[in-house]
Amino acid sequence: MTALAILNARLLDPATDYDGPGALLIVDGVITEVIHGTSASAPAGVEVIDAGGLCLAPGLIDIRVKTGEPGDEPKETLKSASLAAAAGGVTTIVVQPDTDPAIDDPAMIDHIQRRGAALDLVNVRAAGAATRGRDGQRMAEIGLMDEAGALYFTDGDRVIANTRTLQRVMSYAAAFNALIACRPADPWLSEGAVATSGELATRLGLSGVPAIAERIQLERDLALVEQTGARFLVDQISTEGALETLARARGKGLEVAASVSINHLCFNELDIGDYRTFYRLDPPLRAESDRQALIEAVRDGLIDAITSAHAPAPAEDKRRPFAEAAPGAVGLETLLPAALSLHHEDGLDLLDVLRPLTAGPAGLLGLEAGVLKAGAPADLVLFDVGAPIVVDAAALKSKSKNSPFDGRRLQGKVRRTLVGGRTVFEA
Repeated sequence: MTALAILNARLLDPATDYDGPGALLIVDGVITEVIHGTSASAPAGVEVIDAGGLCLAPGLIDIRVKTGEPGDEPKETLKSASLAAAAGGVTTIVVQPDTDPAIDDPAMIDHIQRRGAALDLVNVRAAGAATRGRDGQRMAEIGLMDEAGALYFTDGDRVIANTRTLQRVMSYAAAFNALIACRPADPWLSEGAVATSGELATRLGLSGVPAIAERIQLERDLALVEQTGARFLVDQISTEGALETLARARGKGLEVAASVSINHLCFNELDIGDYRTFYRLDPPLRAESDRQALIEAVRDGLIDAITSAHAPAPAEDKRRPFAEAAPGAVGLETLLPAALSLHHEDGLDLLDVLRPLTAGPAGLLGLEAGVLKAGAPADLVLFDVGAPIVVDAAALKSKSKNSPFDGRRLQGKVRRTLVGGRTVFEA
């Protein structure tokens, strides 16, 4: 038996709305006791970590992580992604199915999760493809992948344009309560677009997509949710209009959740500046009014999960003309300090910031993590909420260094990450 006590911490537990002094006792990788207050002491013979007043929260759960393994390992491997996650306080990652070959059968689900477990770093889980080869036409083996441990089903950045196919996917998934996720982007309005339509895109000569394209597609998807009764995740919502549609669906009682990329909470279309390709994202960066609406949606609890939208791309794919550059950014190591900017700069309560990083995704995916309570796995992050940092992309543990936060000053430094009570990262 291994026992560990973490004392003198500021416990932050969004699942129970507790923010105050306390301590944890951990035995064999599981939290056995949560003590609120300042008088806790460790039993004899127990290893002690003195938190010294630092924040102790459930480890972050990132439900949207791309890797290059299998098929494109020079971008990112499961090992480099896991190391980056550990350094960022992320204790569970959900790998996206857009690998080569795609994660569209139970053998691939098993491979990803076995490979992740063998690394013995963070928890590595997989999302399965909704259609075979992510072709948007033929339904994948959703039931068998669900049995193999897939946490949800999505074609990732590819929109399932065929309404009949998506209807079949939702109807089948609803039979065993599986979660379906889709990017809301009208494929015809979005085709070839690299920026949001407006004055800036016109001035820069960039092909733009109107913000309404997101709402149009979401209206279709939610109509199918209403018909089929499926559980549904709006993947990377990014516009104010789509948020209004989401709120209306929630008001009708539909089982609809939403995720948002940390990039869309921290940047707007003006950050593109003079064609800075690290800000070439998909969906593209939006207007400041959309960013502010997303922040308020986090404050109000309309957003269930904040993701890093981790999408590694090597320098040769980014250092191109803006329209030709690969979309996406790495974000596992910067997720926590970037999210804490919502607290430091926008006035959100710490628990409201942490909820869609911990308890929100845990509840959505049916995970036991994301909470500080007896019986929960000791997946934890110890961090200094006010420590200043300057992001240095060259020092990131990801194999690719395409971070839009490069050079940015943030507050919040991860001091220690524990998975199953084991320290997997220490600053």
